[in-house]
Amino acid sequence: MAENETTQTNALEPKTKVKGTITKTTIGGALVDLGEGQLPGVIHISQLQKEHLTSVEDAVEIGQEVEMWVRRAKKDRIELTMIEPLAMEWREMKPETTIKGKVERLETYGAFVDIGAERPGLVHVSEIAHGYIKDPSQIVKVGDEVDVMILEVNRRKKQIRLSMKATLPEPENAGPQRGQGGRRRSGKRKSVEAMMAELEGEEPKAPEHTAMEMAWQAALDRADSAKSDSPKAEKKAKKDEAQAEILERTLKERK
Repeated sequence: MAENETTQTNALEPKTKVKGTITKTTIGGALVDLGEGQLPGVIHISQLQKEHLTSVEDAVEIGQEVEMWVRRAKKDRIELTMIEPLAMEWREMKPETTIKGKVERLETYGAFVDIGAERPGLVHVSEIAHGYIKDPSQIVKVGDEVDVMILEVNRRKKQIRLSMKATLPEPENAGPQRGQGGRRRSGKRKSVEAMMAELEGEEPKAPEHTAMEMAWQAALDRADSAKSDSPKAEKKAKKDEAQAEILERTLKERK
């Protein structure tokens, strides 16, 4: 808010700070001399202080020099207030506006930031920084001055939603891209059996043999075991070997 020491009429915009001398008091307020060439200033009794007043003389007296702020300039007078106006009025708060504020209070769900409005605005924990934040105290503390962006204003409920994250640059996208659901995409998909085996700490099981392959292996086993037996058994083993050879040729032809 700008101070105005010269109090020129064309410079008396709302919220301009001025000085003047009380020249008269009435039941409803006081008249103020703002200097040579200026329109008379008027302070309503409700604008002398925040607390309720029953008498103007309880707040000011004739001849007293006071500091005030312009509420509005009219053709015949300048309406003033001794209550410092808000830096940010409800009508002035627009979404996507970036302003400065001071952290007033911390809660587990976010930080309350004073932006000079009637009430502090809330920066939800998800709007404090890019990435996951468990608690606002990880990033800010009470008294910190921060940049915030207005996200939403609800004047009826007197709620102001702010974001610190929106004023920060986007982080660089690091690491491989993730597919839907946040899972990394893979060029080759594993079988369900292989994934289950990895989870259980085992090697994936080999595929099962066909019936013909199992018969061939059984014939070979019988032939090996019969070589050390009697001549009759050896003759049978040779027969089994012959059968195994036939099976082996059949398997090779099928592959």
